[in-house]
Amino acid sequence: MDTNIEVPPFFLCPISLEIMKDPVTISTGITYDRESIEKWLFSGKNTTCPVTKQVVKDSELIPNITLRRVIQSWCTVNASSGIERFPTPKAPISKPQLVKLLNEAQRSPQMQMECLRRLRSIASHHETNKRCMENVGAADFLASIVNNIGDNHDICEDSSIMSESTKARDEALSLLCHLQLSEDGLKSLIEKNNAKFINSLVRVMQRGNFESRAYAVMLLKSITQVVDPTHWTNLKTEFFVELVQILNDQISDKASKATLKILINVCPGGRNRIKAVEAGVVPVLIDHLIDSFEKRASEMMLIVLEQLCQCAEGRAELLKHSAGLAIVSKKILRVSQVASDRAVKILHSISKFSATNSVVQEMLSLGVAAKLCLVLQVDCGSKTKERAREILKLHARIWKNSPCLPMNLLSSLPC
Repeated sequence: MDTNIEVPPFFLCPISLEIMKDPVTISTGITYDRESIEKWLFSGKNTTCPVTKQVVKDSELIPNITLRRVIQSWCTVNASSGIERFPTPKAPISKPQLVKLLNEAQRSPQMQMECLRRLRSIASHHETNKRCMENVGAADFLASIVNNIGDNHDICEDSSIMSESTKARDEALSLLCHLQLSEDGLKSLIEKNNAKFINSLVRVMQRGNFESRAYAVMLLKSITQVVDPTHWTNLKTEFFVELVQILNDQISDKASKATLKILINVCPGGRNRIKAVEAGVVPVLIDHLIDSFEKRASEMMLIVLEQLCQCAEGRAELLKHSAGLAIVSKKILRVSQVASDRAVKILHSISKFSATNSVVQEMLSLGVAAKLCLVLQVDCGSKTKERAREILKLHARIWKNSPCLPMNLLSSLPC
């Protein structure tokens, strides 16, 4: 393209400042390129017009056909300057078309698979298509396929039928993840399916292939972020057992972080903490924390450990692990302020409720006291310092006369 050619300003998208290929007009009257405004409204979850700052009351995007044709004509005229004429974009799917497709899927397993393939193609074209799919109930259709395989998994003896059903389930799970349902869409999905859908996702985590298990855990993460915390008070231990297995198998970095996020979302409940501990979460997190050099992953693991150390069972498991106290102390002042805060909170819980003589001596020999003295000398948050000071006060009588504490840090030890 000739860099000296002047592009009419009204051809440019106000967001990306690039020539619009699929101009659409939103409710505020401003025209944008479809890809840019979809990303702004749907992926970015913004509710205002980027230019006018007015609230976008209707997310419908109206194609500006006249402007598109003018831009295409201009591209043709300026072809000698390296301007390429873009093809006419494919129109978004309509609600009646989607409803017809979903109804056809009920006729036979073959039609169901064909419907899933077409839905994937439709979802890949536009964000608008994804929102349209959500509005006509495609998520409920996909969830019903996942639930159906869960109901029939143990009683179906025809392996060929089972294979087709499994393929349908895997495709439905993948689509549900790629739809990136809105908060209301996720809430509606759980309200309509109650605990059945959650149980189906747990079964996928138990018996699915790596890809399906990853999709199941990522979908669970999205659900736990928006559904009321009281919904998670009666989770079964097997739920946490499968999360532990996902962490152990290290399917992918994304799946592992999704699993950690689920634990963060559901472990504030007292009974869930105990179930998570019984499932073996604590030693797995400690083992992974030893090898973790990634900031966000380390922070998330420490957040979960801190939650679990709020119960006696969690503290006992951490102390039972040979590297438990050592790795928690090591992460202080080495990862981030969030990590330091959570690590100090873990040590605070141990010191207040589980500090036997042997534990206090182990903390000293591992350099915990020295690390806490350093916390008092650096800028790491007033609450973190307050907890560190309280720990040091609790054990000052034992620690202050120990050769394990460097002389230059003795002045930081509270009396």
